[in-house]
Amino acid sequence: MLKLYYHPATISLAVQIALEDAGATSESEFVDFRTNAQRAPDFLAINPKSRVPALVTDRGVLTETPAILEFIARTHPAANLAPLDDPFAMAQVNAFNIYLCGTVHVAIAHRYRGYRWADDPDAIKAMAAKSPEVVADCFRVIEDEYFKGPFVMGDAYTICDPYLYVLSGWLDRDGIDRTQFPKVDAHFNMMGARESVKKVRADWGG
Repeated sequence: MLKLYYHPATISLAVQIALEDAGATSESEFVDFRTNAQRAPDFLAINPKSRVPALVTDRGVLTETPAILEFIARTHPAANLAPLDDPFAMAQVNAFNIYLCGTVHVAIAHRYRGYRWADDPDAIKAMAAKSPEVVADCFRVIEDEYFKGPFVMGDAYTICDPYLYVLSGWLDRDGIDRTQFPKVDAHFNMMGARESVKKVRADWGG
């Protein structure tokens, strides 16, 4: 059985939605950041990076959201969560998800976790102030260049969609008006109406 280590306020939510979409048999374990459980020895034995999500499989632990999402799609092909038989289309899916992981999510983190990149309080403050501008620029690229509609990759729902949904949901928190990106905003609202999303949010209390 798959086991997901998660915190509901993180990108773990995208993985749980994908597991629900896939019809996967899984269980989940809450990692309480308030008590620094992500730094506890028992969790570090699972993921030395001290991050969630972490997905335990019968072959070992997977980390990094793009990799976990692709694993879910490949191990549950009947769910049609990715174009597994089309190498170019699959590469496009991975390119989008890697952009979310390596660029967009990192830009968001500069607002709250500047200490990862600097010790100078003024530098950390400057990063926090700059972050919303950088994040908005990233979403402009998504809106204008990546998004095909109605789903990220066009007519077919893929593992890109829960990933974008969760990051889009953080825009308001960061003072970024999501409606300036009409395609992204419509996608966010459409995703919020999906049964899998509503179920996971209800299960996770959000």
